[in-house]
Amino acid sequence: MTAPSPTDRAASGAASRAPLIWMMVGGGLIMFLALGTRQSFGLFQLPMLTDKGWGREVFSIAIALQNLVWGVAQPFAGMLADRWGAARTAAGGSLLYALGLYLMATPETPWMLHVGGGLVVGMALAATSFAVVLGAIGRAAPPERQGMAMGIAGAIGSLGQFLLIPGNSALITAFGWSNALMVGAAAMVLMLMLTPSIRAPVTPGPALEPPPQRLRAAIGEAMGHSGYWLLIAGFFVCGFQITFVATHVVAYVSDTGLSIAVASGTLTLIGFGNIFGAYVWSALGDRFRRKYLLSIMYLARGLLIVGLLVLPVAPWVALGFGLIMGILWLGTVPLTTSLVGQIFGTRFMTTLFGFVFFAHQIGAALGVWLGGYLYDRTGSYDVVWSIAAGLGFLAALLHWPIADRPVARLADVAR
Repeated sequence: MTAPSPTDRAASGAASRAPLIWMMVGGGLIMFLALGTRQSFGLFQLPMLTDKGWGREVFSIAIALQNLVWGVAQPFAGMLADRWGAARTAAGGSLLYALGLYLMATPETPWMLHVGGGLVVGMALAATSFAVVLGAIGRAAPPERQGMAMGIAGAIGSLGQFLLIPGNSALITAFGWSNALMVGAAAMVLMLMLTPSIRAPVTPGPALEPPPQRLRAAIGEAMGHSGYWLLIAGFFVCGFQITFVATHVVAYVSDTGLSIAVASGTLTLIGFGNIFGAYVWSALGDRFRRKYLLSIMYLARGLLIVGLLVLPVAPWVALGFGLIMGILWLGTVPLTTSLVGQIFGTRFMTTLFGFVFFAHQIGAALGVWLGGYLYDRTGSYDVVWSIAAGLGFLAALLHWPIADRPVARLADVAR
């Protein structure tokens, strides 16, 4: 039997890469719509509340509930994806997202806003965002390309935060906040059409496989690992920081006396910086220990927030904050996802990351609610900014000692 020629090997390699490329692009576009829409919710706060005559805490409760429901639902969405496939899970999430945006666009009472923007959108995000999409890609990619694959998908997803923020801002200006949300609901049909892209797993190549493991055993193994709990604590901080910033930074910058163009530009630059940050941090994760990269990111976030508080009020300060925060924004997600797979294997990576993400969303709910609550009572966001900075320094310390080597079950197979 003759050995395959170099041409045959190249063609075979291209064929095996094509499905992974399709997963990266299609999965990235799903996150483009899911996360870009979610990231732009802060733009709707002031026009909606002005129109309805509600306080900022009303909107903050809706977004806090959204993040809490997202976190509670994420492990279950992960279990569905691990059992029935990421594509089916994301398809259901697309339909829920459309319904949630429709309800957000037509709230007669705060309760309706909380159901649509909180409960329904929260469940939709669990099925259409990081854990489900990156979990599918992480299982498909060879270990040496896992960070790159997640990084490319994350960078495409980050384009949504960059492009949909000014896009939604323009829609709000031209047609009003309610109609802008209706357009978003209609756009979820495109997300539904993209879900087949994350259906078929790609086999990364011959490798030694550990003995089959059941879900309950996988969860027990993770819960007994100190590094898993440190990841959970660190991701709580991530959620607190980014959701507080995403929801309140436009209002905060406007409150300082800077123009609404600078305020929305700050949020836009977060999305722009994240395009590069999502890929660069993921690629670095293929070369350096991910736990150290996470420590560096959280330390840098804390220092950046301190800089925002102590530097004078100026457009360059706000816009510079947005750009640098964007570079530090969601690079934590592929690094944390990959670290879970590195330690515990990829079989139940989506489910295990779902529990880590639950902590992220508890932090998110606390951060966004506390921002609105304290603002309504003190007229300032300064206390919450200070808490966010302090938590960043704490997270930097928590990630450093994580035991990041594969568990014994995997190490024994590798030997």
